Amino acid sequence: MRTRRLAPVIMVAALLLSGCVAEPAGAPTTATAVAPTPTATPTYDPIAGMTLAQRVGQLFMVGTPADGVDPTALAAVSEDAIGGIFLRGRSDAGSAATADLVAQFTAANPAGSPPLWVATDQEGGDVQVLSGPGFDDMPTALTQAQAGCDAVGAEAQRWGAPLAQAGVTMNLAPVADIVTSPDTERDNAPIGRLHRNYGYDEASVVDCAGSFATGMRTAGVLPTFKHFPGLGRTTANTDYSADVVDTEITASSPDVDAYRTLLAEGPAVVMVSTAVYQGIDPSAPAAFSSAVVTALLRDELGFDGVVMTDDLSATAQVAAWSPGDRAVLAVRAGVDLLLVSADAGVFPEMYDAVLQAAESDPAFAAQVDAAARRIVELKAEFP
Repeated sequence: MRTRRLAPVIMVAALLLSGCVAEPAGAPTTATAVAPTPTATPTYDPIAGMTLAQRVGQLFMVGTPADGVDPTALAAVSEDAIGGIFLRGRSDAGSAATADLVAQFTAANPAGSPPLWVATDQEGGDVQVLSGPGFDDMPTALTQAQAGCDAVGAEAQRWGAPLAQAGVTMNLAPVADIVTSPDTERDNAPIGRLHRNYGYDEASVVDCAGSFATGMRTAGVLPTFKHFPGLGRTTANTDYSADVVDTEITASSPDVDAYRTLLAEGPAVVMVSTAVYQGIDPSAPAAFSSAVVTALLRDELGFDGVVMTDDLSATAQVAAWSPGDRAVLAVRAGVDLLLVSADAGVFPEMYDAVLQAAESDPAFAAQVDAAARRIVELKAEFP
């Protein structure tokens, strides 16, 4: 009997706790207005319609002679929809011939693919790929700076105009490396010996390299600052020497700090060197180092744009790694664009290695997606 009397009480208590007690008969009902749930606007993803293979293709820039078509580079465009080509070597054929060459590659870019970047090295002095009718001879960076940084910007716009007209959309310049004094120039093989530096201190380099970049942008050509975190203090050249180690640059050096200002001035790509930086990460070349690319350039300096490597195809500094390992290590470090300039023949091995790693490793695939997204977004943003 005791149990039966408690049952109704327990049921009422349960209904009260659940908020489901019925109102007494005849009581007025109260309607509660429910606001409609807004429909979320889907976030646009520029790589959503791309296959994994197409995303991997965007991560490569492959070299071709500036005066001819490399079959491997052309196939990389037509079959793998790579992100860009690099005009290497030297050509004195002029702007019209360059435009004809570029047209062969842009015509091969598959329909619906992002635009093809066409890049070259047009710094000045000994580092000027394109010359001949339509292209003016460019003095070295050090000579450019002697005329004043405002003049550098105006000249860069003039030098950039024929590049854009010929279909060249990216210049792997200016050099943002700091050679510390005229006395050390001869000892610095990659930069100082060729007078590729704009000065001997952070302020001079920032002013003139920044002006050069602004001039290129105005002409419709995307600039590239190089060689992060700095090649102005090494003695050997990574193109021709292995085990190149910088013992001076740290994360707080002016060589690094210069990029804080330069990267705030407008769209640009950053090229990472392949030297080893003892004061930042002594364990790996900068292009393979997450401490350099991700922790320093992206996290510390706040750069979320496109990061590319120096050449990974034929330089002595990276010869100890297989081509496939070079490509995978660079992407793991946080690099977006892999430069395969001197020897296009290693591209297939690099491409296959990145694709296979992305297919087997979800975390690596996410890095590929992030890299491809940054590249496609920059192509849409500039010009």
